[in-house]
Amino acid sequence: MIFAELEYKKHYSEIHDELVDFIKSEFPNIEHGLQGDSWIWIFDNNDKVAIDTFSSMKHQIKTSNAESALINKIIHHVSTPELEVHE
Repeated sequence: MIFAELEYKKHYSEIHDELVDFIKSEFPNIEHGLQGDSWIWIFDNNDKVAIDTFSSMKHQIKTSNAESALINKIIHHVSTPELEVHE
């Protein structure tokens, strides 16, 4: 199931590394790759959430587990705006 889609102006391949670093800052157990599509898999015990571009030109946050506690944590993390250095 798709729970969210990220909004940004760049091509997804241009933000892949930045997104991976941002996700790793909160969720250290991940796998990722960029080959045609961008994909990030986040694991927590038996829970797995994917952030990928397999069905869109934007990153979508997905899981097959409707009861996932991890999905809410990830959505909260990526929707929290980061302050710029000058702010």
